[in-house]
Amino acid sequence: MATLTMKFGGTSVGNAEAIARVADIVQEAAREHRVLVVCSAMSGVTNLLIEAAQRAAAGDSARYQVIAQELRQKHEAAIRALLTSDVERIAIHDEVEALIDEFETLCYGIYVLREASPKAMDKVASLGERMSVPIVSALLRQRGIPSCTVSASRLIVTDDQFQNAGVLFEESEANVRRELLPLLDQGLVPVVTGFIGATRDGVVTTLGRGGSDYSAALLGAYVDSDEVWIWTDVDGVMTADPRLVPDARVIPVLSYGEVGEMAYFGAKVLHSKTVQPLVERNIPVRVKNTFNPQAEGTLIVRDERETPGTVKAVTAIRDVSLVTVAGRGMIGVPGIAARTFSAVAKRQANVLMIAQSSSEQSICFVVPEAKSREVVAAIQSELEAEFGRQDIDRAWADDDVEIITVVGVGMLRKHGVAARVFGALGEAGVNILAIAHGASDYCVSMVVRSQDTEKGVRAIHRLVVLNGGGAKA
Repeated sequence: MATLTMKFGGTSVGNAEAIARVADIVQEAAREHRVLVVCSAMSGVTNLLIEAAQRAAAGDSARYQVIAQELRQKHEAAIRALLTSDVERIAIHDEVEALIDEFETLCYGIYVLREASPKAMDKVASLGERMSVPIVSALLRQRGIPSCTVSASRLIVTDDQFQNAGVLFEESEANVRRELLPLLDQGLVPVVTGFIGATRDGVVTTLGRGGSDYSAALLGAYVDSDEVWIWTDVDGVMTADPRLVPDARVIPVLSYGEVGEMAYFGAKVLHSKTVQPLVERNIPVRVKNTFNPQAEGTLIVRDERETPGTVKAVTAIRDVSLVTVAGRGMIGVPGIAARTFSAVAKRQANVLMIAQSSSEQSICFVVPEAKSREVVAAIQSELEAEFGRQDIDRAWADDDVEIITVVGVGMLRKHGVAARVFGALGEAGVNILAIAHGASDYCVSMVVRSQDTEKGVRAIHRLVVLNGGGAKA
């Protein structure tokens, strides 16, 4: 019997009606497959949890109590609407209530200390998944589907980089195979918390925002799934963000490489790490719509399939900063680039793209805007001697920028692709500040002014993506 891993995002379990649809989907799949379910928190819950902790750290003792009441009402409404058995309803109510009590206790401690450490934030943020999973599992049991809940903190072993923990793969796989495979063999549908893990000492961690996709991919790989299905609130991976481009369309098929680039450069459907555990095991991913399950969605596979126009999608990433290090004395001086990026790494800033002039008089790169000031300060400190000798004139950050990326296999092999993209931006009156093509055959990235992003994305979509085919109307 084939094994399916199904991940349901926050909107898919956002309220009682949505959770009922989830149960319908799982019930249908369980007739012919072994099914492993991974769930996010109910929509909006993680944001509320994080807000509560931050406000408590700022000395607000009232807001987290108000949020606790909101969480009670939200989850209680779903429990009452979905569960008909008094025994099951009371048991799930008590389980969720205990978690909300834990949330209030944590927030009180944060309020007293006036500090929300990354470790404490992970503990608070993990509670949302722990509240939603019992409700989903109970509804499946009510439908006659044997089901149990499993906390991913018992499965996914991570390092102690709280709020964006790294997975220890061998230990995690051993846990998953030991804990989950026997449940699947018994005909149970395990419902597992997404997004969270734990250190070797059992301290709860999270895999970063959107990490439930990553959780599902890891679990799906480790139980030898035939496919991993990511259920969301859109019909599949789109040619562009439909909020920016109303005529965006579903892409029927993408390769692992293409979807990895799209996720990295701003596409919201998948977490950027999702495909990594699945590539070497050649496990396909399907992105489908919980609210329109009949739609085919997007299939993500190893095979690369070129389309006539090459470019399949255009994405944008915001909240970034263009950092430039420039000076005529940099020419031919070895080690400047290495030391620059060493300084960036010490600030744990992710570098999204890099460009350098052929004269070696400047290096520019993009980092998250929140890190830009400390990155510049770190570079100035690391290269203090070079600034003193005027080998480097200045280092600065420009926050008024965003990245536009076009994605599609064949970028390096096909003539004229870049010309069409740049021509579309030129027609829209968009100036390009920096370009990165590199060795990737999947994407070209361009830094533009923030005010130009929307019209640039729309122009590329209209003149390049739709004209090339490869997307469903």
